[in-house]
Amino acid sequence: MITIFFSIIILIYLSITTILYFSQRNLLYHPSENNYSDDQLTVTIEKVKITTEDNLELLAWYHEKDIINSKTILYLHGNAGSLENRIHKINNFENININFLLLAWRGFSGNKGQPNEQGLYKDAKAAIKWLNKKGVKDQNIIIYGESLGTGIATEIAQNKNFAGIILEAPFTSMVDMGQKIYPIFPVKFLLKDKYESKNKIKNIKSPILVLHGRKDKIVPFYMGEKIFEMANSPKFKYFTDLDDHMMNFDEKLVNEIDLFIKNLN
Repeated sequence: MITIFFSIIILIYLSITTILYFSQRNLLYHPSENNYSDDQLTVTIEKVKITTEDNLELLAWYHEKDIINSKTILYLHGNAGSLENRIHKINNFENININFLLLAWRGFSGNKGQPNEQGLYKDAKAAIKWLNKKGVKDQNIIIYGESLGTGIATEIAQNKNFAGIILEAPFTSMVDMGQKIYPIFPVKFLLKDKYESKNKIKNIKSPILVLHGRKDKIVPFYMGEKIFEMANSPKFKYFTDLDDHMMNFDEKLVNEIDLFIKNLN
């Protein structure tokens, strides 16, 4: 009887493990989710198409204030929602002397393709090339990663000469995140998209600003704190007591971003 009981438990465990393995990307990427307020654009944007090396055309929003005298933010969004869901953030860029390119990942915002780690790296690199072709040099580009986007930001910023890196709610690795959510499963061996930021952060030589709220219920605050501790100097932090995962883009936070950008060479 005991043998039958444990056999059933093992069978259930293996069944759940199999389901998690084959559905993991549906659990990680949520392009149709809408978890932001319905803000209206107050900043002027141009809708552009960016072609990846594997011939996908990606939607992006581009705002050019002063391409010669201003830095340019490449904004890499998180794992849920569309470009419209970031309007409340980019509206604030109008008050900063900055150009920006807000990129939609493959499979998001009507783009073709399926999101995965290597694909998103290709998407971000294609956006860099697009900016380069417009005459924006790497040393005038600020890579801004939001949540999942921090994993892509740390990948493409390694051993490069970007003006700066901004990481909002960064995680140490997707393996660490998965193990936190599914502690009884061998996430390290099951996970396809690992986003090992903690193994890459030391390879970033550009100035870094880390933003994180201590009440973050999705990416635990200690991960952002760990990323900051591991980062090379010059590094700066904006840690708040009240912000959850969706940080409040209030005047204080925007001023921190503005100050960071003004202090870049």
